[in-house]
This record gives sequence, C-alpha cells and structure tokens, in this order.
Amino acid sequence: SSPTLAAANATLRQAEELHAAKGGATQYPQANLGINAQRQRLNPNMLGLNGDPRQFNLYTPSVEVSYNLDLFGGNRRTLEALAARVDYRRFELDAAHLTLAGSIAMTALTRARLAAQIDATVAILHAQDEQVRIANERVRLGQASPDEAFSLQAQVEQMRAGLPVLRKQLRQSEHLLAILVGRAPGKSNIPAFSLADFTLPSELPVVVPSELVRHRPDIQGAEALMHAANAEYGVAVAKLYPQINLSASLGSQALTTAALFGGSTLIWSLVGQLAQPLFAPGLPAEKRAALAAFDAAAANYQGVVLEALRNVADVLVAVEHDAQVLASIAAADKAAQASLIIVERQYQLGATGYLQVLIAQQQAHQTRINLVAAQTQRLTDSVSLYQALGGGVS
Repeated sequence: SSPTLAAANATLRQAEELHAAKGGATQYPQANLGINAQRQRLNPNMLGLNGDPRQFNLYTPSVEVSYNLDLFGGNRRTLEALAARVDYRRFELDAAHLTLAGSIAMTALTRARLAAQIDATVAILHAQDEQVRIANERVRLGQASPDEAFSLQAQVEQMRAGLPVLRKQLRQSEHLLAILVGRAPGKSNIPAFSLADFTLPSELPVVVPSELVRHRPDIQGAEALMHAANAEYGVAVAKLYPQINLSASLGSQALTTAALFGGSTLIWSLVGQLAQPLFAPGLPAEKRAALAAFDAAAANYQGVVLEALRNVADVLVAVEHDAQVLASIAAADKAAQASLIIVERQYQLGATGYLQVLIAQQQAHQTRINLVAAQTQRLTDSVSLYQALGGGVS
C-alpha cells in the first residue's frame, strides 16, 4: 500500500508504454485511412481555358502507407535506449522495495528498543523513588542531612524528564511505520514489537565478493543509464547518414459519393525519398554532446560502484564491532544481574541494608538499557548489511 511503490510502479509502466509506442511507430509500416470531402469553385480562365466558373464537390477516400528503412540503425538505437530506460525504472522499483523493507525493519527495531528502554527507565524510577523515600525518612530521624535527600530527588527528576522524550519517540516511530505501509498515522494498529521478536541470521558474511555487490539495484540502474547513453550516441551518429523513406497511397476520387470506387476513379501514388544532410552544423555538435553524455554516464557508473563497495565495507566493519560491543555489554549485564542476586540474598540475611538493594537494582536496570541499545544496533546494522548487498547474501 506504500505510495512510494505505487509511484515507482506507475513510472515503470510509463517507460514500458513509451518503449512500446516508439517500437510501434518505427518497426512497422504506418497506415492511415483518410476521407476528404471538399466544395470547390474552379475558374477555367486560370488554366487558359474558356468558360464560366463552375462549382462542384470532390470526394477522395484513400489509404496511405509509409515506412522508414532505417538502414543505419537510428530507430533501432532509439528503441535500445528506451529499453535501457525501462530497465532503469525497473531497478528503481527494486531499490524502492529494498529501501522500504529496510526502513520498515529499522523502524520496527527502533520501536522495540524504545519500548524496552521505557520499561527499564520506569523500573529505575521506581527504585529511585524508593531511595528518596528512605532518604527522607532518614532525614526525619536525624540520620542524614537534607542535602542527601535533595541530591537524590534531583537525580530522580532528571531521570523522569527523559521518560516523556522516550514516549514521544515511541509514538513517532509508530507514526512512521504507519506511513511506510501506506496508512494514516494514529488510525492503524501497530504491532507492539519487542526485541525478542527479532533474531539475527545464523551466519553473516565477513568478506563479500564484488560480484555479490553487483546485485544492488543502484549499480544495475547506473549500468542501464550507461547503456541508454551509448544507444543515444548511436542515434546521434545515425543522423549523419542518409535517411530513406518510402510511402504509397491508394484511393478513389469522384465528384459524387455514388461514383466512388469505380474503375475510372482509382488514384495511387508511390514515393521514395532519400535525404542526406549536406550542411547541418548542429548534427556534429549533437554527436559530441551524446558522446559527452555517455562519458558522464560511465563515470557515474564507476562512482556508484565505488560508493557501493565503500558502503558494504563500512557495514561489515560495523557488524564486526557490534558483535564485540554486544559481547562486552552482555557480560556486564550478566555480572550486574548476579550482583543484584547476591545483594538481595544479603538483605534477606540481614547482612546489608535495603538501600544497597535499590542501588543494585538501579545498576542492573541501567546495564539492561545499555544491552537493549547494543542489541538494537547489531540488528539495525544487520538490516543495513542486507540492504548494502542488494537484498540478500545467498
């Protein structure tokens, strides 16, 4: 339902129909049926004859056929250029599909990350509120100074101020998802994605051969544009050579409609035309311009390939480092959870205070927020890798 895909589909259909229209106009003879009726007044004196002017009707139905021999391939190269532009539009559609799929996946991951961060932030706020309550109680009992309670309260409010920002970003991600799938924001039920809904592929490539990158739609599109520029150069060259056109007509001409198609009313013509440019200073310049356009398309193709290789290399480096970061933060999360369990056991045995439990819970939740961010980054970069490879690695 994406409007982006609908527009790309329509543009592709337009290119296909333009190619079909040009093919029908140049590959086959053109036939036209004409019916001409006219009222004339003829003065014989204009022809050097005697007599009074006469008025009469003249009816002329006819069929005309014309054809361009295209000996030097101008029409064929024009069709070749249009076919290449159809390919370009098709690769544009593939790119739109790929970009849309990647955007949906990344936005869904962003929504899952924000939901997990909101849950962890709420848990931290609960622990901090409890710390503030204990601090206020200690102040009331004279076991702590008011500065300690005020300091904790400031930390809580700073943390609380970040919660509306996360919720705003969550709603914005839902609006973006709705738009990406062609729905109005706020009027569609967006799934409540969680990071547990997403899994990494079992294997991601470490080194990607350049032939694999060849599947990218932007590279194929740039190649199609270079093909079109080459064909258009051929069209410019063909204009420098003779053009041969053949045409024929067959019809009938009579003074009344009842007399049409009689044997004596038959008329016909056969015309052959050869045209060779003798003095046309614009044609060599047009040829040079077409050659320059081809050089530009070739340079653009080279630039697109180099940019694609850089994109893949960057994403591969990101994926590799994401794994290292995720492993470290996962180890930190495991240690924080283990520390929390130990502190809770100590509290149950009376070996530590409840405040230490709250601090350990806060540290564990903060580490979990970092873990969520690292997991999301790894998944997002994996999506980027699939996009960089043109939609897959198989």
